[in-house]
Amino acid sequence: MMTTNAATIGIVGLGTMGLGIAQVFAQAGFASIATDAHAPARDSARMRMEQALTARVTAGKLTPQARDATLANLHIVETLSDFAPCDLVIEAIIERADAKQALFADLESILSAQAILATNTSSIPVASIAATAKHPDRVLALHFFNPPTAMKLVELAPHAGTAPQAIACARALTETAGKTVIQCPDRPGFIVNRCARPYYGEALALLEEGHPATEIDAAMMAAGYRLGPFALIDLIGADINLAATEGLARAMQDHPRYHVFASLKTQVASGHLGRKTGQGFLHPNTTEARANPAIAQRIEATLINEAAWLLAEGGTTPDGIDTAMKLGLNFPRGPFEALAHYGKPAIRATLAALAAAAPAPLQPRYAPAPFLTE
Repeated sequence: MMTTNAATIGIVGLGTMGLGIAQVFAQAGFASIATDAHAPARDSARMRMEQALTARVTAGKLTPQARDATLANLHIVETLSDFAPCDLVIEAIIERADAKQALFADLESILSAQAILATNTSSIPVASIAATAKHPDRVLALHFFNPPTAMKLVELAPHAGTAPQAIACARALTETAGKTVIQCPDRPGFIVNRCARPYYGEALALLEEGHPATEIDAAMMAAGYRLGPFALIDLIGADINLAATEGLARAMQDHPRYHVFASLKTQVASGHLGRKTGQGFLHPNTTEARANPAIAQRIEATLINEAAWLLAEGGTTPDGIDTAMKLGLNFPRGPFEALAHYGKPAIRATLAALAAAAPAPLQPRYAPAPFLTE
């Protein structure tokens, strides 16, 4: 098993995410072969990476020698046939299952039988991407977070047929590149994107009940969260948040835990999407932390419950979920750490009160996961 930076890494897709992943491995000393079907993306990739690295040199965070060594490890190629030496290939192309399947089919005719095929998706089931592969046992997900160069977390999601040696090798290579790898089940949203939904969703429920966005954000900031839910939506973009929420709702058969609140749709329709448009739920205004334990406990109760439902599906651990949420979202504590603070009886009582007060269609949103009733 290849566990050192003697391995060769391939990256297909040279947008912001793909180029960032290429930089992660090149900086760690791996020979990194990269391409993009779009010629301008290929042609500008080296310049874009050099600009990013030079900015770090100027800031005193990187030596010129380290910059030059990283760039020397980057090999931009025009054709997939140049990927033959790769031990691991990561795709960061369009989010369409058929496109990813076609790419992997092409790569399987070029790579060695031991090479690992990794998708950077978190929205398409890994099993569906692997379904058309000749060697599905070497297909898995390595989900990096944006920007890959700064974010420590990588979610590793095998499907049921992924070979243990492929999982171990992908983990070792990614950890050698300096990342914290958390294994998670091949379920919609993996860990972070799924378990984050209540942070936004319950805040939107509170908003629709008449609580101001400033009050909700202030409460979560006082509870230790760097950004309140509405400041986070403004940062991400309300349109991006809506698309992620709708996608997860579809994938989870429109269960009420993933309810798409009207206030989010209205915000997107208004065009006030957050920082990128100059106005959002709160932006350009800022919020000061102000304690409101009832709001904080309500939102954290739903975060805890979602994490407990994911835990019930298998393939992860409480520690894994906590680590992923802290690294992926900069949360001050993970859901199970919050559960230890409140205790199961308090969280059950909070969920029961929310269910009793909710409209009938939303009452199942607050049904406690088995872990909370044991």
